[in-house]
Amino acid sequence: MHVAPAPTPESDRRRWAALLVVCLAQLMIVLDVTIVNVALPSIQRDLHFSQANLTWVVNAFLVTFGSLLLLAGRLGDLAGRKRVFLFGVVTFTLASLLCGIAPSEGALIAARFLQGVGAAAQASVILAIIVTEFPEPSARARAMSAYVFVSVAGGSLGLLAGGLLTEALSWHWVFFVNLPIGVATFILGHTLIRTDRGLGFAHGVDWLGALLVTASLMNAIYAIVEATTYGWISSHVLSFGGLAALLMAAFVTVEARVAHPIMPLRILRLRGLVNASLVRGLLVTGMYSTFFLGTLYLEHVRHYSALQTGAAFLPWTLTVAVLSQGITARLVARFGPLPVLTTGMASAAAGLVLFGTVGPDTSFFPTIFFACFAIGLGIGNAFMPLLTLAMADVPAADAGLGSGITNVAQQISGALGLAVLSTVAANHTEGLVADHHGLTTSLISGYHVAFLTGAATIAAGIVLAFALLRPGDRRPSLRLTTASANADLDLEREAA
Repeated sequence: MHVAPAPTPESDRRRWAALLVVCLAQLMIVLDVTIVNVALPSIQRDLHFSQANLTWVVNAFLVTFGSLLLLAGRLGDLAGRKRVFLFGVVTFTLASLLCGIAPSEGALIAARFLQGVGAAAQASVILAIIVTEFPEPSARARAMSAYVFVSVAGGSLGLLAGGLLTEALSWHWVFFVNLPIGVATFILGHTLIRTDRGLGFAHGVDWLGALLVTASLMNAIYAIVEATTYGWISSHVLSFGGLAALLMAAFVTVEARVAHPIMPLRILRLRGLVNASLVRGLLVTGMYSTFFLGTLYLEHVRHYSALQTGAAFLPWTLTVAVLSQGITARLVARFGPLPVLTTGMASAAAGLVLFGTVGPDTSFFPTIFFACFAIGLGIGNAFMPLLTLAMADVPAADAGLGSGITNVAQQISGALGLAVLSTVAANHTEGLVADHHGLTTSLISGYHVAFLTGAATIAAGIVLAFALLRPGDRRPSLRLTTASANADLDLEREAA
């Protein structure tokens, strides 16, 4: 067994600096999602978008981003993660420029598709870079905490930045702001991220498998995002969903037969990766619903501005920031990942239940404040253990693929959960309006149902975590790994 050498002070400084670079790239992606939402009304006026086409400013990014994560992650393993990461940064930055200068709705939507390609290339290998740079459990836990903070806190920062840029300048600047960040990320990434050779393409590339899995995920995500427009049982949605299922079945068949698959099916035998991804999917459903529906409540019912809405989520952001300073890592070291994870999920569910009590005149403090605080406390304590459990048993050679699977689980679950909960809220509201209830009362009631459904989803995730992530399942493999490492060290001592 190969025992990784202890990092030198110089290499240790380099890898922590590299962590800041990949977190900067992750922040750029997360900011983009919410910062664009704030600018949608201005974009619609200037480029004369129809209401139906306006949704594609968001959906175009989601379709390419979610569908290419798996392929990009595996390409990182084969071609080198640094190379794929830098390609993603360049593509995302160039696409941001094209978005900012787009003269028409077609040009903007096309640029958003390209932006999703760049985001997928970056995001797919970030976790892989982190787990390979930080093999020691304590250092990896701290690095994962920083990644979680950026991933979670970036959303509320995007609302603040979007409001400032749109009001002070114009909607073009929500895209132009990525240009200096992208250039700095590329320069620093080229300098600081360790170059890896990858497994190489000597045995060829499974292009058929790559095409099938990408087409399957693209059709699945398209069906999900269109469900809110056409309905879940419409022929439009069912046909694309059915095609996605057929393509995925064909993909699994191909991967089981080819000599060098793009996704070796052995990766699905890693219980920590698969089970943690399932639990993560249920958790992000609740998280995404809070951010989206909570924003709608604050803006449409409480009439908050974009800046006020972003500020309202600061208890969430600041709580995650404090926990990322090593607190969650120490809790995991003291109590183990499962207790910290499930306690965090329970806190997030409690925050959603609290959001389910808001009314037309609910003040920010204490109700909304403590709802955001509880969700921040939960997310901050749950995400890091989930990432650690997911990536713990993934071999270094497959780290990009494991990172891609983790990201795909989050994106598809988030898109699916948001579409379902949005539909639940809209249907409940429409039913009450049809029964001659007031619009504000109907809106709030719809949000309540969605918040409580999100809380129930997270509660189901807690049950699943206890069933699938029991610590006892991991002890034999940990004992074997420890015994093997000790045996190798004994042999080295004897040889010396």
